[in-house]
Amino acid sequence: MNRQAQAAVLFLVGAAVLHAGLTDLYLRYVKAGLRPLLLAAGVVLIMAAVATVWYERRGRGEAGDGDGDGHGHVHREPRVAWLLVLPLLALILVSPPSLGSYSAMHAGTALQAPLAYPSLPATDPLPLGVVDYAGRAAYDHGRTLAHRRVQVTGFVALAKDGTPYLVRMALNCCAADAQPVKIGLTGTIPPVLQPDTWLQVTGTYTAKQTKDPVNDGRIPFLDVTAAKPVPTPHDPYDESWNN
Repeated sequence: MNRQAQAAVLFLVGAAVLHAGLTDLYLRYVKAGLRPLLLAAGVVLIMAAVATVWYERRGRGEAGDGDGDGHGHVHREPRVAWLLVLPLLALILVSPPSLGSYSAMHAGTALQAPLAYPSLPATDPLPLGVVDYAGRAAYDHGRTLAHRRVQVTGFVALAKDGTPYLVRMALNCCAADAQPVKIGLTGTIPPVLQPDTWLQVTGTYTAKQTKDPVNDGRIPFLDVTAAKPVPTPHDPYDESWNN
């Protein structure tokens, strides 16, 4: 791979990174908060490509005979440099799906005790994230949820015994470290549930809890009064658990 080829690869990788950052594609790889860094990385790669071409042409002009060492010898970069093409192919050809029920049921819940329980608006029903509801239900014993109808959205996962869970994958940095937070569903549950189907459920707090069989973490339940399927959200991951 000569320097011009290196510059071309750098430019294409930078362009692919920018494309991912300017569209929703980047959400398949990293959390939304990292978008500015991703865009900056794309710009840096493109600038590096342009600089590489400029220095290459300048060097040829000074040497007068291309890439040489003054003795007519041409220096060749190692073939392993072509591995730089692999990230480009991955970005262009592969758009990985968001993690779903299989990953959720093979990992323990990542639910942690919240540092605080902010006041909730008086809306009815009250929209809450899976992490927010689970934290309040499991560790605050539902004190801030009493006599409130809540509305939670997540994807369906089924335990081995058939217990339905509503799940959201909690993201720390990128999809590689995503972990599930689970809510058990009881009450008026749809008769047929398909894993990975996204549901918006409305219900009320219940003191029922269970232990996650993977790591013994707390899994609170929600007493469902209504449920309806919804499209996969713009950002399928929940980033609130470590904020």
